[in-house]
Amino acid sequence: MSATGSLPRMLLVGGSGGVVGRAVLPEFLPTHRIRSVHRHRVSAETTAGVEWVPADIGRVEDWRPLLEDVDVVVNLAWHRWGNTTRFRRLGGGLERLVDAARQVDAPRFLHVSVPEAPATLERGLPYLTYKRRLDRTLVESGLSYRIVRPTMLFARGDRLLGVMLRLMHRYPLFPMFGSGRYHVSPIASVDLAAILHREAGLSQVGTVDAGGPTRFEYRDLTDRMFGLLGKRPRYWHLGPRGSVALAQLLQDLGSTAIYAYEVEWLLADLLGLAPYEGLDRPLTPLEPYLRAEASRLLGHARTAVEGPSRWRE
Repeated sequence: MSATGSLPRMLLVGGSGGVVGRAVLPEFLPTHRIRSVHRHRVSAETTAGVEWVPADIGRVEDWRPLLEDVDVVVNLAWHRWGNTTRFRRLGGGLERLVDAARQVDAPRFLHVSVPEAPATLERGLPYLTYKRRLDRTLVESGLSYRIVRPTMLFARGDRLLGVMLRLMHRYPLFPMFGSGRYHVSPIASVDLAAILHREAGLSQVGTVDAGGPTRFEYRDLTDRMFGLLGKRPRYWHLGPRGSVALAQLLQDLGSTAIYAYEVEWLLADLLGLAPYEGLDRPLTPLEPYLRAEASRLLGHARTAVEGPSRWRE
């Protein structure tokens, strides 16, 4: 473990240039030395003095040297989409990491997973098949672990809410999947980073779901997003089957805007998770982020939001 008087060391697995990774770095740097394992250099890590280990996670055979002097492991690595081979390779590399952690001085292990999904996806989607296999490996490892399962994340450059705003701004109609009466509770990436930091210092084991501060009905949220853009809501209404078929068509054409499984997940009304409890500050509200993104799209000079915010009526 770490030498007396020095900061504890964290092994960060997964890209620090992603939405979560960009928040994890500033959250942990004041309290931890960071050794980061991923393929491509991230400028933020270089300027912060992070020890970068260039490696393909799925091809690392022996993790023990990388676990030397490590007090906590934080795994962010997973693909949003890919074939069975891609997920099997990544999952195998991470399972070897769990096994190596058992052989050393058992660091605290934090793993970012995903909430419950529809049974059809849990059974047949490689994304979930290998994710759940890794979850089980960690549960059965005997390590001090915490599996954190956030719902949809928001931050500048995210893959969902920011994309939705851009589509609303650009096109006359926005697709409405099904009735729109299902729920979402988006959580800020900075809050997920703070949750990981808190959980790193605890001893509880198990799985914890993490929703944001507000549970929205999807149709209400999209109506409000249109309002922030100064537009009247206009929808292309699709039934559940048509919604999944459209997403599948876009996916087959090479689009990464949304995948068919994500639409199925949304329609199943499983993403409105309860707020995470335990941080020493309130969870970040969604509204200021959406206001800033809408303002940026509209070309407004001022995008910062100060003080309490309210939805535009």
